[in-house]
Amino acid sequence: MKILVTGGTGYIGSHTTLALLEAGFDVVVLDNLCNSSDAALHAVEAICGKSALMIHGDVCDRALLDRIFQQHAIDAVLHFAGLKAVGESVHKPLEYYEANVGGSIALCQAMAAAGVFRLVFSSSATVYGAPEQMPISEDVPTGSPTNPYGQSKLIVENLLRDLCVAEPRWSIALLRYFNPIGAHASGHLGEDPNGIPNNLVPYISQVAVGSLKELSIFGDDYPTADGTGVRDYIHVVDLADGHLKALQSISQTTGIHIWNLGTGDGYSVMQVLHAFEQASGRPVPYRILPRRSGDVAESLADPSKAARELGWKATRSLQQMMTDTWRWQSQHPKGYLG
Repeated sequence: MKILVTGGTGYIGSHTTLALLEAGFDVVVLDNLCNSSDAALHAVEAICGKSALMIHGDVCDRALLDRIFQQHAIDAVLHFAGLKAVGESVHKPLEYYEANVGGSIALCQAMAAAGVFRLVFSSSATVYGAPEQMPISEDVPTGSPTNPYGQSKLIVENLLRDLCVAEPRWSIALLRYFNPIGAHASGHLGEDPNGIPNNLVPYISQVAVGSLKELSIFGDDYPTADGTGVRDYIHVVDLADGHLKALQSISQTTGIHIWNLGTGDGYSVMQVLHAFEQASGRPVPYRILPRRSGDVAESLADPSKAARELGWKATRSLQQMMTDTWRWQSQHPKGYLG
């Protein structure tokens, strides 16, 4: 099978591209490299000895998408391409809706024109908003995301649902991630954010390596064990494996299918910080700041549906996530550039 991976040089996309190649798939990657580097694909090749075909371009470019489907016998698409910084989305909503919603529309139009109807969509637990029920199962109604990033994911989910109603040949997986962290065990493939990281673990690791001065912890007065926010962290390699399981499943059925990808275990900011200090052997200075608007005290997945229907379960521990993160960061203090 030949798989098109949009956003395949990004953090999750590159790890999934590696998993696809190791599983024997042919892979075509489409990426505009606006927040990633094609060095990730060189790392993928170094790890597995196989290469993906890289096409530099934008998922919003319908003419380019049509050419890709004309020139390659694509069997299915894994769609990661998009903008993902929650804070930035508040200040640049038009860019986020154009990239995330507009790109998804162009992709689906090109897929339909080419007769390709199998799609795995990179969604997010942000579509649940701030549910009162914990842990969060797929039966929990989608809420009102508090930022344009989350709204864009929910809009795409809804349009994909409508596609499946209108055209029964579609088979679509909506994968709702919780908090991906970690890196490949080789130390060659990891998270390389542009500028100041938006997420906790890459921020911690950059403080530890000396690129940033200190970690800012937003709120220590939540109703949790130590007052800091609790999240469900999942190793990016486990997450990549979940995509392969979802791809296998939708190859045998039609319609819309939704799966949470998380561990079901929650760790606070302070627990993650201490686990990283243990893995790295380095202290990570921090300061406490007021809560951020829109943050919730706790967010945990109920991953039992994925276990039951896909035979998938996250297996890597928090300590392994931290160890792999530090191995990557210590070997690449400036990301893929150094």
